[in-house]
Amino acid sequence: MTTARIARYAATALFATLSQAAPAQQAPPPPPTSATVVPQRTPGLTPELAEVARLIHEGQYAPALVKIDAVLATDAKNPQARFLKGVVQTDETKTEAAIATFQALTEDYPELPEPYNNLAVIWAQRGEYDKARRALELALATRPDYAIAHENLGDIYARLASAEYDQAVVLDKTNRSAQTKLALVRELFAVAPSSTAPKPSEPKPAPAPKPKQ
Repeated sequence: MTTARIARYAATALFATLSQAAPAQQAPPPPPTSATVVPQRTPGLTPELAEVARLIHEGQYAPALVKIDAVLATDAKNPQARFLKGVVQTDETKTEAAIATFQALTEDYPELPEPYNNLAVIWAQRGEYDKARRALELALATRPDYAIAHENLGDIYARLASAEYDQAVVLDKTNRSAQTKLALVRELFAVAPSSTAPKPSEPKPAPAPKPKQ
């Protein structure tokens, strides 16, 4: 069973990360479906977490963390609150903490693609493109129609291709084919990504859990 598509705030492609721009961030993942052992939640953000998302968007990380911790104090497994905490940790360059947060989410909610995507952003920032590729492939394995992960994976492949073309030119400076391809890839990464963020979708009521057979 697939999870519902959820809103994204300030979302950009991983291309931005590879071009030294701000990394792609996703809004909190949707709640687990009724097929899991975790109680059903309503897709979309609660008022408290919607306020957290606003604070993060404005760069007010300290009050955002206070609200996140308040939610987690009563609901330690809340995937949306944990995801937002990972976003704050990423924005505050607490990279190891962010990795731990997103990895824990992939272990507790392996059906959610968003934590894999944000892990890929971090790996790409660190130049660990193979790890980024694997994370994005896992994201797409959980949700094949996850468009931003497809775009991000394309950017990773382009970065890996650039490294191979560059090596080919180093080894054979007469290789015009590799030189042309390298120039094309470099031109691709010189193009600035769109600054238009997708609009959030309206939260919808969660479907009633299906009775177990």
